[in-house]
Amino acid sequence: MTDLNRRLLLSGLTAAALASTAPALAQSGKNQFGGLITPPSFNAADKGRIEKATAYLQALTTAQGRFEQTDYRGRKTQGNWFLSRPGKIRFEYDAPYALLIVADGQKVKMWDPRLKSFDEYPLGETPLSLFLSRQIRLDQNVVVTQVTSNASGFTLKARDRRKQVEGGIALVFEQAVNGGLTLREWTVTDAQSRATRVHLISFNRGGGFKGDLFVLNKPQQKK
Repeated sequence: MTDLNRRLLLSGLTAAALASTAPALAQSGKNQFGGLITPPSFNAADKGRIEKATAYLQALTTAQGRFEQTDYRGRKTQGNWFLSRPGKIRFEYDAPYALLIVADGQKVKMWDPRLKSFDEYPLGETPLSLFLSRQIRLDQNVVVTQVTSNASGFTLKARDRRKQVEGGIALVFEQAVNGGLTLREWTVTDAQSRATRVHLISFNRGGGFKGDLFVLNKPQQKK
């Protein structure tokens, strides 16, 4: 797995994510103030949806479930995910891939047992930082570019406001009968318009996780 593919994998999983946001890009241009993206104007209903999504993400503390990832080539993989905000998330891929991706609050680490490959990146350089940060803001470093509603909920498309990069994330929220929300899936699109979709098959809030669940150290190689 190349370094580029590893970064695409991290981007697809998180995002967070999102976990909180960034999007399939609308052609919103740079303005004259430091090249920042100018956010579009939204009506009152869409502003309400953005505020509701922000409050929902901010209120998330612990959760777990199953996920299915579909990459830009249509290949599907599944696994388990565990969340402990702020700062921590874990993705366990099913065999035969058996990949592990863990954010420990400072770094995002990935272990590929098939290739005996271990990689780590600063959390702040991955989309996970948007979702795992202590304070979720969809109106500062992230720009929401589009809000689309349907019978089951709504989708937010967004991008990083500071980094002049093509691509972003679309977050799909499902509306519950009682008015609550559930983050159901996200799709990350890169500069080459390659999309990676992560569908949360199950989303169970809460969970008493042991601290070592979010610790991933480089395995010792046998001589």
